[in-house]
Amino acid sequence: QTLAFFSLFQVAKEFGFRNNGFSVYTNRNRTGEITASQNKSLNLLKIKHGDMLFLYPSSPAGCSSETMDTSVSQGLRPAGAPQVVEDEIDQYLIKQDGKIYRSRDQQLCRHGPLGKCVHCVPLEPFDEDYLNHLEPPVKHMSFHAYIRKLTGGADKGKFVALENISCKIKSGCEGHPPWPEGICTKCQPSAITLNRQKYRHVDNIMFENHTIADRFLDFWRKTGNQHLGYLYGRYTEHKDIPLGIRAEVAAIYEPPQIGTQNSLEILEDPKAEVVDEIAAKLGLRKVGWIFTDLVSEDTRKGTVRYSRNKDTYYLSAEECITAGNFQNQQPNICRLSPDGHFGSKFVTVVATGGPDNQVHFEGYQVSNQCMALVRDECLLPCRDAPELGYAKESSSEQYVPDVFYKDIDKFGNEITQLARPLPVEYLIIDITTTFPKDPVYTFSISQNPFPIENRDVLGETQDFHSLATYLSQNTSSVFLDIISDFHLLLFLVTNEVMPLRDSISLLLEAVRTKNEELAQTWKKSEQWATIEQLCSTVGVQISGLQEYGAMGGSTHAASAAVWACQHCTFMNQPGTDHCEMCSLPRT
Repeated sequence: QTLAFFSLFQVAKEFGFRNNGFSVYTNRNRTGEITASQNKSLNLLKIKHGDMLFLYPSSPAGCSSETMDTSVSQGLRPAGAPQVVEDEIDQYLIKQDGKIYRSRDQQLCRHGPLGKCVHCVPLEPFDEDYLNHLEPPVKHMSFHAYIRKLTGGADKGKFVALENISCKIKSGCEGHPPWPEGICTKCQPSAITLNRQKYRHVDNIMFENHTIADRFLDFWRKTGNQHLGYLYGRYTEHKDIPLGIRAEVAAIYEPPQIGTQNSLEILEDPKAEVVDEIAAKLGLRKVGWIFTDLVSEDTRKGTVRYSRNKDTYYLSAEECITAGNFQNQQPNICRLSPDGHFGSKFVTVVATGGPDNQVHFEGYQVSNQCMALVRDECLLPCRDAPELGYAKESSSEQYVPDVFYKDIDKFGNEITQLARPLPVEYLIIDITTTFPKDPVYTFSISQNPFPIENRDVLGETQDFHSLATYLSQNTSSVFLDIISDFHLLLFLVTNEVMPLRDSISLLLEAVRTKNEELAQTWKKSEQWATIEQLCSTVGVQISGLQEYGAMGGSTHAASAAVWACQHCTFMNQPGTDHCEMCSLPRT
């Protein structure tokens, strides 16, 4: 009958309370405090079986619920996990209630307007029955709903840790020679049984307007070759699903590539870092990639072949591997992971034929298990069956753990199969892809837009002649509308004649905040005057350039700026009549 208070000490230790963090009383009004002691017995304290004790925090009575909630949220981070700063959308959703509130049912509820029962009590965001009865049904709960499910028990997620799967032998094992001479249970990676992932990191993909997708599809329409691009946008709340995340696409960047009617090859992009930097200053980030898989069926009707369906495949094994590689490059920062990251928000969009033989946009991600298999180079595509992958076998160079998946045999029994080969449907998570009823425009839309990068095969080049043509054909009187073009801004930063990487921050801020005054301030800079001068040398008459030069002056002031030689493109100082590089006269 010794009251050792050992259980109280255990609770204090597990929850991280200082000085036990609480006190025990025999009365509800906080009288009759029981002090911690290992020598007092229950009889001495006059406590019998069935007596009720009252536990109160030791902190002042005025302690707010916010303080308590903060301590719980801080406790969610596993011991040893690094301090990380999660994405803004994650920080926002962590603070949300997330529960699904229901109104009082007139037929089933038998209580008053202030009461609650099983028919109207709020549901948790991970309630599967609720998700299955949505229209259309939701097969995957949101990632934050999944976290609420893990942290919703009595321990409030104290022991939750989202572990990233590893398919590699653990290093540092000294009890035996290294692989292939030796391996033990301590360093051997566990076998993997593939399961369909119950959650997804992104719940919806939305293009801001149809023009973004139409301009991307123009390449296929004009050449018949497949094409690829990177999606730049932002992550926002998707309110149709509890605690959901939406990837909003504001622009598509098309990297160097070689495309044919049935293949795509991505080339090295020397401008990739600059593009990410400019996008970040515009408030955007790389949220996914898009590629076409289109075959024309009837050119007169404008129909395309419906080739990706349940009888063939939705994503090929090679596409799953590529998507897994991209997702590994863009990890999702997560405070609950000992590694500081878990999964990815990077999405895949396929432009392909739908059941009505029209172009459809289908969104996907690959599972975290697929990301691990791709990262550790354990997954291969099958040459003659695009819908099948193949788990590598161990060799003297690499140990590969066994990979299994569960299937149903002809007798209806669940069986475990070795993933050689592997149906890639176990690796895929589908995501709805939509367009808004009311279009959104981060960048302005023009009837004669500036050419898209890396389309030289179409004869569409980005140079100062195309810039002068764009400016001459743009009828808007608002400078911010003229300059708010993602591809134009990239050209101003990455062109080889007059790159503006170090002097365009003010303009990017003006575009991001839609501030015409900031745009006009940048327009009066020496850099824009030089751009105007370069445009005037290509023989295109640009309306408005006769009125605005450097610092708002006349064309005479603009002509006194640096000029480019038409023969060698060397930038010469003002006041010179001959090129300093090739000595040819100024024309």
